[in-house]
Amino acid sequence: MYTEHCALRIVHYTDPERQEQAREYARLRRRLLLADLGLAAAFVLVVLFSGLSPRLAARIQAFVSWRPAVVALYTLVFFGVYGLLDLPLTFYSGFVLPRRYGLSTQTLAAWLLDLVKGGVVGGIIGLAAMEVMYWLLAAFPSTWWLLTGGLYLLFTVVMANLAPLLIVPLFFKSTPLADEELARRLMRLAERAGTRVRGVFTINLSSKTTAANAALMGLGNTRRIVLGDTLLADYTPDEIETILAHELGHHVHHDIIWGLLVDSALTLGGLYLAHLALRWGVRFFGFQGIADIAAFPLLAMVMGAFGIVILPLSNAYSRWRESLADEYALETTDKPEAVITSMAKLADQNLAEVNPAPWVEFLLYSHPAIGRRIKRARDYAQGRERSTA
Repeated sequence: MYTEHCALRIVHYTDPERQEQAREYARLRRRLLLADLGLAAAFVLVVLFSGLSPRLAARIQAFVSWRPAVVALYTLVFFGVYGLLDLPLTFYSGFVLPRRYGLSTQTLAAWLLDLVKGGVVGGIIGLAAMEVMYWLLAAFPSTWWLLTGGLYLLFTVVMANLAPLLIVPLFFKSTPLADEELARRLMRLAERAGTRVRGVFTINLSSKTTAANAALMGLGNTRRIVLGDTLLADYTPDEIETILAHELGHHVHHDIIWGLLVDSALTLGGLYLAHLALRWGVRFFGFQGIADIAAFPLLAMVMGAFGIVILPLSNAYSRWRESLADEYALETTDKPEAVITSMAKLADQNLAEVNPAPWVEFLLYSHPAIGRRIKRARDYAQGRERSTA
């Protein structure tokens, strides 16, 4: 745990005013997260224990008897009603708050268009997932959870491969990086990491946000380096190189594959608990079977609760892998000062708390706190100086 003295030294790299805004922004986002979780829990519990779910399923079945249509209509009503109830929180957290803190560049119309596009894409994928899961529930009542977990892993791999081609273009314009020298530099860095990429691209993040980001997107033949135009505008080539080196560290350490496996294993655990809960629910609530669509709120409740309980565990795993990627970036580029300045810039530009409370980092952070990452780079630089002294 880094000391208060070290934390104070890190302030030298960041803007105190922006960090005060970052702390305010983080507090508001945590409150909104609690409100969102509370609303979701209340909605599911009311639908489950009030008898609304069986009545809704019965009315749909009176209207249509084809099972896939019953599942589809129930899904549309369930998530449609919840989406309307959650809309004020979504609007405030997704549009009002980012604009208040200077993070959003979108007009209301543009934000609403993205909300609709995201809803359509998510709705199509979610509806297909519901249809497949409830077919498996009916056809394989003892092993549906295992088969669903396997299909979830397959789907995640396919989407990771296709996302740069199908999903990202719906929201951002992607073009080859115009700076040929920087592109060659980043391609050489990828070659040193043994990672094949299809090129270096930039996306117009500035059309939606002032925040900066970079990533390796895709798998296999779709993998590419992607830089936000907000990153290119304010960061030096050395800083961009260290940011990308961190992303390449994940590929060198096979974090994509391990992440998919860990996520799938956790999902499988949640599905098995849901399987046990559904069997209990048939007796307690009088459902017609575990494949009864009226039992969906029970399944959602168990999966949601399981996700919250294991969140600190999954975040701890993620922070560990992110730390290894930070080490790789430092060792590969040997540019700790560029790491420090890029981290400080990202903290201020993206309104990220440099030194969050330990409990906040433990519960909610998938990355180490930026203060810790800066300290790691400082320690690396000092160690290098001692070794050459």
